[in-house]
Order: sequence, then C-alpha cells, then structure tokens
Amino acid sequence: MTKKKTKRQAEPQAQKEHDGKLSQKTEHDDSPQVKPPPPAEKVAAERQNTADTAVTEQENSDCQNKLLRLAAEFENYKKRMVRERETYLKYAEENILRELLPSIDNLERALNHEPGNSELSVILEGVELTLKGLLNTIKKFGLEAIESTGKPFDPNFHEALVMEDSDDVPPQHVIREFEKGYQYKDRLLRAAKVVVSKGKTDS
Repeated sequence: MTKKKTKRQAEPQAQKEHDGKLSQKTEHDDSPQVKPPPPAEKVAAERQNTADTAVTEQENSDCQNKLLRLAAEFENYKKRMVRERETYLKYAEENILRELLPSIDNLERALNHEPGNSELSVILEGVELTLKGLLNTIKKFGLEAIESTGKPFDPNFHEALVMEDSDDVPPQHVIREFEKGYQYKDRLLRAAKVVVSKGKTDS
C-alpha cells in the first residue's frame, strides 16, 4: 500500500519537471539572441555609407554649378539681345540713306558745271536749293558729309583713287574729292573717293 502511494506522488512531480523544461525551451525559441556583426563587416559598411554620401554631395555640387552656368549664359543672352535691338534701332535708316547718296551726287555734279546763260543759272540755283534742303533733311537723321579736301589722308575715311604732284598741298593730304564720303552717326556709311598729293614736283 505504501509503494503505490509513493508511485502516485512521484508521477505529478515528474510531469511538473517535464512541463518546466518545455516552457524554458519555448521561451528560449521565441527570443533568439542576435549576434553582432563581425568588426570587419561593420567597418566595411561604414566605409560604404561614407562613400555614398561623398558621391551624393559631389552630384549636388555638379548640379548647382550647372544651374549657375545656365543662369549666367541666359543673362548674357538677354544682354546681347538688348544690345542688338538697340543697334538695329539706332541704324534702322542706314539703308534708306545709302540709297539717297547717288541722287545727292548727281545734284552736286550739276552744280559743278559753269552756267552758260541766265536761264541755266536759274536752273542751277534751283538745284542748289534742292540739294541744301535734302542735305539738311538727312542731317536730322544723323547723316553728315566728311570734309576731305585739304585734310590729311585717312584710310579709315578716304579711298585714294590716284596720287598727283602738288606744289600747294602737302604730301599725303587730299587735293580734291571725286565723290564725297558720308558718316551715319558714329558709323562710316561711305568712304570718300579722293586724289592724294605726292608733294612738290622734282625740278
């Protein structure tokens, strides 16, 4: 009778120990311990992050520089357009005035002829008045004749057609004009065609 009781008391105790081991095993499985990465892998990861950050900063810097260059180029483009527009407006009448020059030349040639009679004198007087009026009109637009006779020869304003000896005009000075030169504002519209002195003749 005593042996049976002892066996019954031992069975619950063994069951409790078995359940306790299962519980400890379950708790151990539910919260596994994570091992830290090896030091070499951690260093490599940090280096990679640093390299990625440097690349990103360089890309941002390149983009900013490109934007600054584009802004500067656009600003230069606007300034160039403004200058070109101002130049166009300033010299808008240039072609029209150039077309008028042959008519002025013809009037001046007509005045250079000596009058033969009173009737011709009247005609020449009318031509002279017409020429003066025309010159005054074009002068309002900025067109002016270049005075060349007796002036030093200047290749920027004169076109030498021939050179002649002269006792009165110093060497490299304009003796006379074949065709007047004209300046439109600050721009040469047409160079004067002139005769240039070589100086006194050798005796």
